[in-house]
Amino acid sequence: MTADQDAENARHAEKMRKIKAARDKMMETKTEEKGLIIVHTGPGKGKSSSGFGMVMRSIQHGMGCAVVQFIKGNWDTGEKSFLRERFADECRFFVSGEGFTWETQDKARDIAAAQNGWKIAQEQILDPEIDFVLLDEINIALRYDYLDIDEVVDFLLTQKPPMTHVCLTGRNAKPELIEAADLVTEMTLVKHPFRDGVKAQKGVEF
Repeated sequence: MTADQDAENARHAEKMRKIKAARDKMMETKTEEKGLIIVHTGPGKGKSSSGFGMVMRSIQHGMGCAVVQFIKGNWDTGEKSFLRERFADECRFFVSGEGFTWETQDKARDIAAAQNGWKIAQEQILDPEIDFVLLDEINIALRYDYLDIDEVVDFLLTQKPPMTHVCLTGRNAKPELIEAADLVTEMTLVKHPFRDGVKAQKGVEF
């Protein structure tokens, strides 16, 4: 190793030491624990996928989980089959919707399904055996006003148990929900094969 390489390695080590010291100091101030209100929104792919990833993570940590799926009721998704067939004891899986709203073409039925899903969601959130609840595509039901955004936000802020995590997915999250949330991620769309005529792919989309 040359003298220049030795000097470069030394500079790098010193830089990393300073970064670690700064991070350790910052982490000393992060002592609070709480159940988070998490929102995944935006036009890009990955909102539900990320939510189901947290379900898997929670199961591994021995946390009780529940999924309430809005809108996608008729889809035979991999995550629904996987959780119901292999992790039924660890994760409760409920389907409230009968499909996308443009498929049912029945607003009254869609509203009834969404409201039934919200009732189930509240029961799961309040259940002391459940630590993580995924409300998949609830933002779509909120967007169409099938659910009252003020009622949903008020429940999450005033009735959700302090250590229960709730993740709400779907594009076009309402400002009231974003304001109430602890963690908000917006998935941006850069490129998608659907634009090139490629249909939804098994394992990637469902």
